[in-house]
Amino acid sequence: MTALPASRLPVPPWGLAVAAMLSVQLGSALSVGLISTVGPAGTAWLRLSMGALIFLVIARPPLRSLRRSDLPALLGLGVATGLMTIMFLAALERIPLGTAVAIEFLGPLTVAAVRGRSRAALVWPVLALVGVVLLTEPWGGTVDLLGVGFAGLAALGWAVYILLTQRVGDRFTGIGALSFTIPVAAATAAIVGIPQALGHVTLEVVIAAAGLALLLPVLPFALEMLALRRMTHTAFGTLMAIEPAIGLVLGLLVLSQTPSLLQLAGILTVVLAGAAAQRGGQRRTEAAAPAAPPSDLDLLG
Repeated sequence: MTALPASRLPVPPWGLAVAAMLSVQLGSALSVGLISTVGPAGTAWLRLSMGALIFLVIARPPLRSLRRSDLPALLGLGVATGLMTIMFLAALERIPLGTAVAIEFLGPLTVAAVRGRSRAALVWPVLALVGVVLLTEPWGGTVDLLGVGFAGLAALGWAVYILLTQRVGDRFTGIGALSFTIPVAAATAAIVGIPQALGHVTLEVVIAAAGLALLLPVLPFALEMLALRRMTHTAFGTLMAIEPAIGLVLGLLVLSQTPSLLQLAGILTVVLAGAAAQRGGQRRTEAAAPAAPPSDLDLLG
């Protein structure tokens, strides 16, 4: 059966992007159970290792196109991915999912603000930042400072990840680069993850990690690539402002983490910012099918 081209898919591009974010946040929410068994670093190591195996099977590393000058960016991106995953899961062990996602999102928000070409372009990231503050509620007296610190480090890692993806995305297309970077991320997480998980890894744990790897990173990258064929990278990147809201909702549904009224106001704020940024972001039909597929690593450039 012939696959439909990206421009003829019945799902709108923003729907694919939102589905990718749902997969990411569902994978994060379901990781909480594994964290309680093998720890945050152990969960990161197992999930990334399963993801690395999947990518090695479905996308052979493009070794022939690899140049020595590519190694710093590839290794840096892999290390940043591994550290970002560990820090986020460590935050998730201590603070609610929506709060952790909101703080982590400050990384791409900062990059978006610095890269803005005009003052008008800063309106939507700034509005999303207001929503992030409402979701985080930093003025609350019961804030877990260590959890917030871990989420802040994850935000820094996400910012570095975005900067490195542009370099890698300029050199590799499709998912080939992931067969380089995800194994590096798994090896990075293994340094802390193996000692933390030692003695707790069972067949059930491995199966759970494999399932989580499908939710994050395998499925999101496939959906993101389809979305990026029909959206500008700027629209896609700012649309990600709704990710803290998705994290908050899934925290409520999956983890029974009840949001406050201010956090609900934060949801509305970031959704409005994301919707406004997405408006007019769909590519013209003639631009929707490039000669080479857009890089799955250049998600926010």
